[in-house]
Amino acid sequence: MMSRLAAAVVLMAGMAAGAQAEAQSVKIVEPVDGATVSSPFKVKFGVDGMDVKPAGDMSANTGHHHLLINADAIKAGESVPFDESHLHFGKGQTETEVKLPPGSYTLTLQFANGAHQSYGPELSNSIKVTVK
Repeated sequence: MMSRLAAAVVLMAGMAAGAQAEAQSVKIVEPVDGATVSSPFKVKFGVDGMDVKPAGDMSANTGHHHLLINADAIKAGESVPFDESHLHFGKGQTETEVKLPPGSYTLTLQFANGAHQSYGPELSNSIKVTVK
């Protein structure tokens, strides 16, 4: 009887961990996908199932945001480049103001750990905007 109870507890713990992993996501809260914006414009970041911490903090289930401009999500474990298309928010910022020339853009929010190593496409979100 005790072994069945132990097995049930282990199974339930595994299910809870799986549910937590499924709940992890990031989202560009503002602007909405397909929006036409004037430059500069505000971009707000959201995250579920993870905590935002500054770069350098390697606690479990934490990280910080990166905004990729016309760049694809980054494979899990790869470092987010430091260049003009990969904006880092290593102080734990959850919003920014972006200045872009007129045109069409894909904005990708990428969550990464304290060492700027991507959590992969699973913790990214892309939208399209038009800057007028």
